[in-house]
Amino acid sequence: MFQHMCNGEKDFCNLFDGKWVEASSSKFLTILSPVDGSLVGRVPAMSREDVDRAIQNTKDSLPVWANTPIHERASVFYRAADLLEQHADEIAAVLTMEIAKDKKSAWFEVQRTADFFRYTADAGKSMAGEAISGDNFPGGSKNKVSYVSRVPLGTVLAISPFNYPINLSASKIAPALIGGNAVLLKPASQGAISALYLADILQEAGLPKGVLNTITGRGSEIGDYIVTHPGVNFINFTGSTAVGRRIAKEAGMVPLMLELGGKDAAIVLADADLDFAAQTIISGAYAYAGQRCTAVKRILATDSVADQLIPRLLEGIGKLKVGDPRENATIVPLINTQAADFVMGLIEDAAAKGAMVLTGGTREGDLITPTLVDQVTTEMRLAWEEPFGPVLPILRVKDIDEAIDIANRSEYGLQSSVFTKDIHDAFYIANRLEVGTVQINNKTERGPDHFPFLGVKASGMGTQGVKYAIEAMTRPKAIVFNLLESKPV
Repeated sequence: MFQHMCNGEKDFCNLFDGKWVEASSSKFLTILSPVDGSLVGRVPAMSREDVDRAIQNTKDSLPVWANTPIHERASVFYRAADLLEQHADEIAAVLTMEIAKDKKSAWFEVQRTADFFRYTADAGKSMAGEAISGDNFPGGSKNKVSYVSRVPLGTVLAISPFNYPINLSASKIAPALIGGNAVLLKPASQGAISALYLADILQEAGLPKGVLNTITGRGSEIGDYIVTHPGVNFINFTGSTAVGRRIAKEAGMVPLMLELGGKDAAIVLADADLDFAAQTIISGAYAYAGQRCTAVKRILATDSVADQLIPRLLEGIGKLKVGDPRENATIVPLINTQAADFVMGLIEDAAAKGAMVLTGGTREGDLITPTLVDQVTTEMRLAWEEPFGPVLPILRVKDIDEAIDIANRSEYGLQSSVFTKDIHDAFYIANRLEVGTVQINNKTERGPDHFPFLGVKASGMGTQGVKYAIEAMTRPKAIVFNLLESKPV
C-alpha cells in the first residue's frame, strides 16, 4: 500500500500535491536507529524553495477543501482510522526501530491515533454556528441578527516531536483539517519516517491533493525560514521549551499552540496508598525511558513518607525490563548520545552535591539504567531541569506548603500529581499548583484526548484536546443581517 519511497527501499519521499517527491537538491538526511545503529532510512533534505512550493500548494488547494462539507471531511478520517488499524503492526515496527519505542507502546500509539481520528471526525460533525439576536443587548433590536460560523485560518504548520511522531502529528493534523485548513507537516528528523507513514495513510484514505504536504530537512537550514514564512497562518508545535521560545519570538503575530517541557511533580501525602503511589509513579516516570513531557520528573514528600516510599520504589524499579525495545523493554536507549550525555550530567551534578543515587546511574552507550536519586536539594540541577530520561529525584519537604512552594518555583507548569485519600488536602493542593492539569491519585499523563491538555509558564501556550484544538485552528466569522422594518400600507 505505502507509496512514499523514492529510489529504493530505504529512501523516502515527501508528500507534495498528492505525489511523493524528492528534495529539489536530491539531498537526503540519514536516519539511524537508536536501538542498534542500523540504517532506518533516508529522508529528503528539503530546501527553502521546496518550502515555498509546498506552502503555495496548500494555498492553491485550500478553497476546495474549505468548501467541502464537514461530513465528507470526516469520512477521510474514518477511512484513515481503519487503515491505521490494518497496518498497525507494520507501522509499530517502524516506530520501534526509528525511535526505540517498545513494541507494545508503539502499537498502542498507532491504535490511539486511530481512535483520535474517529473522535475528531465526530467532533467536527458536531461543530455548529449560532444566531444571536440584537435585542439581547441594551438598546438592541430584533431587526439585527448575527449569524456566527467557524471558518478555517488557512495553512497550519504542524511541527511534531520525535517521541510520538504518529500520535502528535495526528493531534495537529486532524483538528486542523476537520476545521477546513490545509496543513504543512514538519516532523522531527528522528521520527520523520514514521510521520511519513501517517501522511501516506491519509493520502490513501482520500485526502485531496495539496491539502496535506510534508517537509523534512534540517532545522538549521529551514527551521527559522518555515516559522517566519508569510504563508503560514497558524503554528502548532510540540518540542523543547528553548525551541518553543524561539518560535514565539520569530513568529510575530501568527497565532501559536505550543506544547513544551515540564518538570511534573508527584506530591505524596502521609495518608496515601503508598503501594499504589509507588507503582503509579514508576509507570509515570520510567515508561519509554522517561522521554515524555508528562513523565513524573520529581517526587515531593516528607521524610517519613519518603522513607516508606523508597523501598517500594526500589522494588518496582528492580522489575523494569532494560534493553531492546523489540523485546518490550521499558528502559530503552535514549534518542541520541546528546540526550544521554545530558541525563548523566544531571545525575553526576546531584551526586557531587551530596545526593544519594539509590539505584541506577550507570550507562552503556545511550542506554541509562533506571535511576532513583534521594536527598536531592534545590541547589541541584536535577531539582529543576527536565531530564527527558530515566531518572527520578526525591526532594524531601517539611510539609504540604513547602511541597507546593517547590512545585510552583519551577519555570514549568505542565502537570502535577497528588497522592492522598483526603479530598480536602487534594483540593487544597490542586487549587494552589500553577500547572495546566492536576492529577489526583494518578500519574501525570496526556489524555484522554478529548480532555483539555495545556501548560502554563514555560510549558506551553494554548489548549489541546480535540474540541479545543479545532476551536484554536478556526475562527468565528459573523454575518450581520439588518432587517428592514416593514410599515403598514
